[in-house]
Amino acid sequence: MTIKAVVFDIGNVLIEWQPERFFDSVIGGQRRREMFANVDLHGMNDRVDLGKNFTDTVMATADANPDWATEIRMWHDRWIDMAAPAIDHSVRLMKALQAKGTPVFSLTNFGIQTYDIAAEVYPFLREFDRDFISGHMGVIKPNPQIFQMLEDESGLSGDALIFADDRDDNIAAAAARGWKTHLFRNPEGWAARLVSEGLLTEDEAK
Repeated sequence: MTIKAVVFDIGNVLIEWQPERFFDSVIGGQRRREMFANVDLHGMNDRVDLGKNFTDTVMATADANPDWATEIRMWHDRWIDMAAPAIDHSVRLMKALQAKGTPVFSLTNFGIQTYDIAAEVYPFLREFDRDFISGHMGVIKPNPQIFQMLEDESGLSGDALIFADDRDDNIAAAAARGWKTHLFRNPEGWAARLVSEGLLTEDEAK
């Protein structure tokens, strides 16, 4: 089947998402490792991605962990510093696909409030042909339901879709539904895959 739409994850595909790197730079690697070992910050972030209020969730976690409260509040106050920078080559690929008339969808684990923060800094986040944002959907990858919801709303399924994501579990979930998939490691590899699928020329994929 001809590919009808290209589906992009956002974190570490279009925008770098590296909380550990941020905290290493601010509090040092040893203290960061201790904090992540003692506080389930990724679980906290999953709750935000499921649609819980960003401020309320982070501040409640800080209040529940007074030894780490100052650092945890940075997750809120300096969130955009963890979601940086944009991966410019990937953004160019998104725009090149759209310029050729190929629809581009997002499929991302992202909070409601944090997406709005990010879109102020990265306007391309408002330029997808269709948005599938977990905070609004109430479900996160790799739950099969989120993939089903995209299929139901777009009317596309199986190998009419090609999906790039940086996580093996998300790729496996999409592949189980028959989607074409690309495990994202760098934009050059993603560009080469889009060329090999006939969606872009080599010049368009630069």
